[in-house]
Amino acid sequence: MCRLRSFTEDMKSTVTHTVGNDTRRRSSGIVSPVTISQFLSPSESFNCDIKDAASETYLILHLIFTLIRYLGVGRRSMLRAVSLVVYTTLILPGLLKVAYQYCLSTHVRRSVMYGDQPRNRLDLFLPKDKDGLKPVVVFVTGGAWMIGYKGLGALLGLPLADRDIMVASLDYRNYPQGTISDMVEDVSQGISFVCKNIAEYGGDPNRIYVMGQSAGAHISSYVILRQAIKESKGEAISWSVSQIKAYFGLSGVYNLPPLVDHFDGRGFHRSIFLTMMEGEESLQHFSPEILINDLSFGNAVSILPHFVLFHGTADASIPPDASVSFVESLKRVGVRSELILCDGKSHTDLMVQDALRGGKSELFDYIVYYIHGGNVDALAMVARAPPRNRLCPEPMLNLASMISPF
Repeated sequence: MCRLRSFTEDMKSTVTHTVGNDTRRRSSGIVSPVTISQFLSPSESFNCDIKDAASETYLILHLIFTLIRYLGVGRRSMLRAVSLVVYTTLILPGLLKVAYQYCLSTHVRRSVMYGDQPRNRLDLFLPKDKDGLKPVVVFVTGGAWMIGYKGLGALLGLPLADRDIMVASLDYRNYPQGTISDMVEDVSQGISFVCKNIAEYGGDPNRIYVMGQSAGAHISSYVILRQAIKESKGEAISWSVSQIKAYFGLSGVYNLPPLVDHFDGRGFHRSIFLTMMEGEESLQHFSPEILINDLSFGNAVSILPHFVLFHGTADASIPPDASVSFVESLKRVGVRSELILCDGKSHTDLMVQDALRGGKSELFDYIVYYIHGGNVDALAMVARAPPRNRLCPEPMLNLASMISPF
């Protein structure tokens, strides 16, 4: 199968920022937290932001057409491709408003390098208040393992930063840039970078929360379970699960084998899925629910954080039973966990449409009050914060939910 080259791969020579003869790298291969805009004049920095916005827009379009290409040319696949275009058009007014804030905000650090690969970048959404170290949410976006994009974290990062919570939104290699092992490696490396370096940005390395959405929930939950196994066995690790105070899984995939036929029936072809998952024999290995039930998991259970899973009852892409079953497995082995089923919500409602609606939402409010729980000053600040603005008309959002191909 032809492997597509992404825009970021074509621009690989620009990934490593070099200042004079000093290339900012650590001996471990992790790039230090420095961005080229620190060395530019205001006018040069503005031009750099415009170029970044253009390149990020190109990347988004490239990812969309990559997904359409892999959907194939059959009638069912073509209908889903059309649905994707119409869905994107309906929510575009809201996304453009978010993109404007994302590109021009002085409180967003875009494309901070955390590793050597072209997609090893993260965006930091920083609270305006600089007093004290802030809690941090590491967000791992979804996208069917093919079109994940860190900029979508702005839907979560911008409003959380207004409520004194820092957000690090991770990019990672998507298929066909890499397969599941590469994605797992990237996400683990991104979490490691945050754990080691977030204090330099005002984040609290002892109050880190991980959140994954859809495919991002699959990858990030697996990363945490695998890291717990390594830590419990005394293996060398670059970050500790003890730094993760809670895990939030949103519309996630946790057991791969039962979903192969389901995905194939929705146009996500079996051959493509199995290729990105490195073959049918690897499905069990990369399934968090199967991993947690393995008798060898043993002592790793005791160091796992609290797992909180959210899932819409109207999710057709990933049935809510996926989260129900995973929570049952977690509880069975003694992991503190809970499931919040969101009535009538589709696969994209919780992350996209509800964010564009503004105001209150069950997911957003839960995360804010969970993270700030017990902090009277922080909760008082949250109470004073203005409600999230509506970014898209309700009829367009309702239609988008109905027509969404996800």
